[in-house]
Amino acid sequence: MSADPKYSIIIPVYNRPEEVRELLESLTHQTFTNFEVLIVEDGSINTCVEVYEEYTSLLRIRYFFKPNTGPGPSRNFGFAQAKGSYFVMFDSDCILPPNYFTAIDDSLRHTPLDAWGGPDKGHKDFTPVQQAMAFTMSSVFTTGGIRGGDKRVGAFQPRSFNMGISKEVFLNTGGFKFDRFAEDIEFSLRMKKLGFRVGYINDAFVYHKRRTNFKQFFWQVFNFGRGRVLVNRVHPGAVKTTHWLPAFFIIGLVSMVVFLPLDRRISAFIGILYFIYILILSVFAYRKTESMRVALLAGPAAIVQLIGYGAGFLREMFRILHV
Repeated sequence: MSADPKYSIIIPVYNRPEEVRELLESLTHQTFTNFEVLIVEDGSINTCVEVYEEYTSLLRIRYFFKPNTGPGPSRNFGFAQAKGSYFVMFDSDCILPPNYFTAIDDSLRHTPLDAWGGPDKGHKDFTPVQQAMAFTMSSVFTTGGIRGGDKRVGAFQPRSFNMGISKEVFLNTGGFKFDRFAEDIEFSLRMKKLGFRVGYINDAFVYHKRRTNFKQFFWQVFNFGRGRVLVNRVHPGAVKTTHWLPAFFIIGLVSMVVFLPLDRRISAFIGILYFIYILILSVFAYRKTESMRVALLAGPAAIVQLIGYGAGFLREMFRILHV
């Protein structure tokens, strides 16, 4: 192993020690090991310092504690301490397959990139609710289809749950500008505007737990919707027609209720369209997970996701219009 690692893994964390334990455990099984790990504790009360100590003999790992500022500044803090040529970010609720860094290293040798991202998946050991949320968050039938779905070099927008950049990118950009809420989208758009090669590595996937229940999931995607509008203020044009789709989903639900006492036929027609949509989604969820429970939960997960994203999107739109 060289004196300086090739990759520096940055993990910002806030009150999630058990998630960090699972992530670190997955890192001990990597087939490519020339990396260091930097845990950046973002002002947590329930810290992961004991978890860190468990892995000091198993990983090249460092631990930092700082006041709470949000994930964007916390990642920047980690970048400033990192020794690698590339900086790789994961959310604390991610688990890596053993060949993750092998896939990254092989891909970069064949197709050099300044920054990259990869997909996320559900894991068979996740709860059915978590698997359903993982499916809908990566599905083309929901907002998963608008989360940087174009895989061409220069078009893909990496997300910070699974994202890598070169050291040069950080030195030339200063890293994240937003504290939270779509900070990764803003960063991705800024890298593209500066001419950096940003790409997608399909084999570099992570298992992403997301949240443990639908209430937490709602507020997570609510902030995603808000974030897209905030990014549009800095990068005009960042909001496309497709980003309005969750808002239209809400409008359709409202219309179904409004027309119920006025014209039951229209209300029934809208309801049938929603039923067909949920049915198709559930079929694809079953084909992907081979779990009937996950398939049945995919519909509720999609509804929560679309309403949450759409509500956050509309709230921020109205707020900006009234400023």
